Amino acid sequence: MDDNSFCKFCDTKGLRIVGVCTIAILALFLLAQTIHTLTNLSRSANPATDTITVQGDGQATLPPDVAKISFTVENTSATVVEAQSATTKQANAALDFVKGQGIAEKDIKTLSYNISPQYSYPNPCPPGSMCPAYGGTPKVTGYQVAETIQVTMRDLAKTGALLGGLGKLSVQNVSGPAFALDDANAGYDAARADAITNAKTQASLLAKQLGVHLGKIVNFSESSGRNAYPMMYGLGGDVSASKAAIPEISVGENTYSASVSITYEIR
Repeated sequence: MDDNSFCKFCDTKGLRIVGVCTIAILALFLLAQTIHTLTNLSRSANPATDTITVQGDGQATLPPDVAKISFTVENTSATVVEAQSATTKQANAALDFVKGQGIAEKDIKTLSYNISPQYSYPNPCPPGSMCPAYGGTPKVTGYQVAETIQVTMRDLAKTGALLGGLGKLSVQNVSGPAFALDDANAGYDAARADAITNAKTQASLLAKQLGVHLGKIVNFSESSGRNAYPMMYGLGGDVSASKAAIPEISVGENTYSASVSITYEIR
């Protein structure tokens, strides 16, 4: 056999080996895919029936890092322009004071701005006499302009000073502080994590008592309850400087709660 014939024989044999190996690998791949597909079909057609479900309750108590305070400035005059001018002047004075307490622009927000006509309902009958049903037209006597502003405080130590200062400015309807977390979800996230930990602990104990092994989680649900304890502080209108003392404000803590339900396969 010459060298050319030998090389042709080797090339032909090598190609056959490569072809057989390729076919074998492809067959194994197809087999694995078939098994995987059949397994998934079996799981979807036959949902888990051997399960246990456990409940978990959790709580998280966290100190607040912001306080929200709202106040209203309102004035009544014979015309809308006069009422707006008086309200704007008083509101600007209040805002200057607020900003002087270190409150950033982004933490000051106007919640509402209302213009309301004021009416009088004259009595057509003298006092003490019988009077028919009143059908007269009410008379506009003036206009009230009210602006409500909300302030978010991040330095909680200044809360009392802010409330006292607003009282000296004779603003109306001061309410708050409502103590909260700047990240509204942080408290509940912590409570839910505690609830999941408690549920897992209960599941492990229950599986041990039943003599079974926990499998994968097949269902999960949750519910939340947010229990905050904000201090409320109200000031009436026309609070004079001599009466407006700086209140002592207790920040306290807010408690958040969550409940979860977890269902496990068992084997």
